[in-house]
Amino acid sequence: MRGIFTPVTNLRRQVFKKVAELAFSGEFDQIDELPYRIIKGEVASYRESVFKERAIVAERIRLACGLNLRSASEHAPISRDFNKALTTERVFELPLVDVIPFACNACDTVHYEVSNNCQGCLAHPCTSVCPVKAVSLVDGRSTIDPEKCLKCGRCASVCPYSAIIKRERPCAAACGVGAIESDDLGRARIDHEKCVSCGQCLVSCPFAAIADKSQIMQLILALKGEGKVFAEIAPAFVGQFGPLATPSKVKAALLEIGFDGVYEVAQGADDVSVSEAEEFLEKVPEELPFLATSCCPAWSVFAKRTLGEKLAGCVSCSLTPMVATARIIKAEHPDSRVCFIGPCAAKKLEAFRRTVRSDVNYVITYEELMGIFAAKEIDFSKDCEEPIGDATETGRNYAVSGGVAEAVVSCIKTKHPEREISIERAEGLANCKKMLTLAKAGKRNGYLLEGMACEGGCVGGAGTLQPLAKAAASVRKFASEASRKNKLVDEEQPE
Repeated sequence: MRGIFTPVTNLRRQVFKKVAELAFSGEFDQIDELPYRIIKGEVASYRESVFKERAIVAERIRLACGLNLRSASEHAPISRDFNKALTTERVFELPLVDVIPFACNACDTVHYEVSNNCQGCLAHPCTSVCPVKAVSLVDGRSTIDPEKCLKCGRCASVCPYSAIIKRERPCAAACGVGAIESDDLGRARIDHEKCVSCGQCLVSCPFAAIADKSQIMQLILALKGEGKVFAEIAPAFVGQFGPLATPSKVKAALLEIGFDGVYEVAQGADDVSVSEAEEFLEKVPEELPFLATSCCPAWSVFAKRTLGEKLAGCVSCSLTPMVATARIIKAEHPDSRVCFIGPCAAKKLEAFRRTVRSDVNYVITYEELMGIFAAKEIDFSKDCEEPIGDATETGRNYAVSGGVAEAVVSCIKTKHPEREISIERAEGLANCKKMLTLAKAGKRNGYLLEGMACEGGCVGGAGTLQPLAKAAASVRKFASEASRKNKLVDEEQPE
């Protein structure tokens, strides 16, 4: 639903904006009033009562402050433990992504039903292909017995009128790792042992029942403090904040809200491309049967789980662009704090790791940043330009599916133009699983595998604002304007 401004979109952005306004104003005693500022009046607009609407908004406010959900079975104000959020340190605890139980619509899990399009045709192939005879004719129309149905979908595939419809819980359909279950009341529940925090469920729920924790409050308090805070912004940012928000104006806006400097994460991506190219040349196929890229944290975690202990080492040990860029920043500004701004919920989980915590202090998404821009009334129509950086074309193209593999191969070809590299890439964790299954079976030996948890790559991440195709085109255009192809060779020099 990204790129479509729905009531759910409005709700999320209102929460981020109000939390940002609260953090900038310092009027923290007003935290309990925020639901009333977002949901006004006495008449419900979306739910059966205005009280439920405010209760759901209250939980989203707590999550946006980095706090845990409250139980609906006990009384507690929004401000319970709110003092824990008033810090410049990381406060959120796992799980990162969770379901607000009483906001869930308890949607049905997978089932097939016959619509009014059924014509009661003479052939009725639906009854012929069902392996358990769950489909029959009643009063001239096809009927499915849910007690017998195996949910195989054969009936739907052969219906000449497309009259048989597959119904599926949207969050579960979006989850590529099968982490969405049901609780005792039929509401969605996340199995956090399976979840890799890609965030696709939270942007697929049409009831705004799933959300992740944010560091908006802690980041803004750091921006207001005395220490220096630098932003590193991921390549998918191009075009995310509207047609007037050119890359240089986005940098100017980040400086305006209080950052001391802005770095392109594409700069770190350039270093990662060189590192993974060297790793591939050194280890494949002598030490490793194949090499899988490592920049997407949700994919990386999923790949290691799927491949098992024996092949987990086939996932590149190179730093991710987020960490590589953060280390560049902290080498130049040792006492600073670093905030990664990107499209990805899983990056929050990556920054939570013990080995990364000292490098990346805050992670926010483009949607959360939009809330901060709204709170500060940033005007992108103003004539203010700031040169964004000098990353390469392939580094900036990390944001789109295929871009990572393209960058690594470009670096390999620079040093070894005669080397032929076999590539396979997959987007979406369900497709990634198919690719990994083939690799595990020994059918992708010698390959460079690129996996992306989100459809389209980073431009399809849970924290993005624009339609996928439009976002990808914006990134590609900006990347094409770079002065260099990759870090090892100038674009103007013969390759």
